Formats: sequence, structure tokens, C-alpha cells
Amino acid sequence: MRKPKVILVDPDKCTSCKQCEKVCSLKHGGECNPALSRIKIMRNEVMGQYFVSVPVLCQQCEMPMCKEVCPMEAIYQDSETGAYLINEERCIGCRMCVISCPLGAIEIDPVKHTAFKCDLCEGDPECVKVCLSGALTYVDKDKVGFSERREALKKLSDRLVLVAGTPSEVAIEADKVREAN
Repeated sequence: MRKPKVILVDPDKCTSCKQCEKVCSLKHGGECNPALSRIKIMRNEVMGQYFVSVPVLCQQCEMPMCKEVCPMEAIYQDSETGAYLINEERCIGCRMCVISCPLGAIEIDPVKHTAFKCDLCEGDPECVKVCLSGALTYVDKDKVGFSERREALKKLSDRLVLVAGTPSEVAIEADKVREAN
């Protein structure tokens, strides 16, 4: 097995260009279709203005809940890349993995009705290659210390909370937009 690697996300650098979504769906689905992308750009929009953009993809957890809850044992670790993959032949589309993922990084294919997520492109992620802003980087898992990984995941988690937003947060942001205009 090669040294395990992960894609680190720096939401502060994301410009929401969605090139990562396009190249991912093209590689995996054969077309530029965001519904087929293994990476999603989540955005918080208030009155047509975007405040936060967050690239969301599988973080290859140390103890993946998706693997633990899968009743068909369709999720396994690739011996070459160390990535957790989904065996489409075994997957029944029950959505247990979707529900259990704390980042929302697993989707159900709208055509095949099976789960899918980032597979690290067999160790050569296309999204990282096209990310000109540097929001996505592919690094050795062991080079990223616990504190750095934890900080990156906390930043990602905080941004996801902003994207999801609560009604009061959305109202505050809307007021800011009105005041600026």
C-alpha cells in the first residue's frame, strides 16, 4: 500500500468556482453534472449574495461511521490508496452511510440508486489539480499532524454550520446586506 493521503480543505481559499465539481463529475460520471460529483461546494446565500463557500468531500475518517453502519458491508478500505470506497455491487442504497456521515460527504447516485463518495481518484485526485486557489491540497496523512487535521476539520465544520445557518443567522446576514446597499 502506498502512503495514505488525504485531501485537505481550506475553506478560506475557496472561490466557489466549482471547477472541482465539474472535473469530478466528468471523471466519474462522464458529464459535467454537479449531481454526479463526489465533491460539493456548499454556499450560504442571502438575498443573492454568497457569504461562505465550503468544499465538502470525504475526509477518509480514521474510524468511518459510514463503514460501521453499512448493513451490506459495501464500504471497504482500498489496499493501494487507503481510501474508503463503496462497492456498488453490494450497496442497496439504504442511505445509512449518508445519514451517518458527519460532513454530509456521501450522496446517492440519482440513476444507479447506490451511494457514492470521494475515492481520491485512485490516488491522483482531479479536483486538487484544477483548484487554482489552493483550497484543496493532497497531502500525506502522516505529514498532517493531529492538531493540523483537527484544526482543518474544525474550520470546515464551522463553515458548514454557517452554510446551513439558523434563521437568526440568516436574518443577521440579510440585515448586513441591506445596510451595505
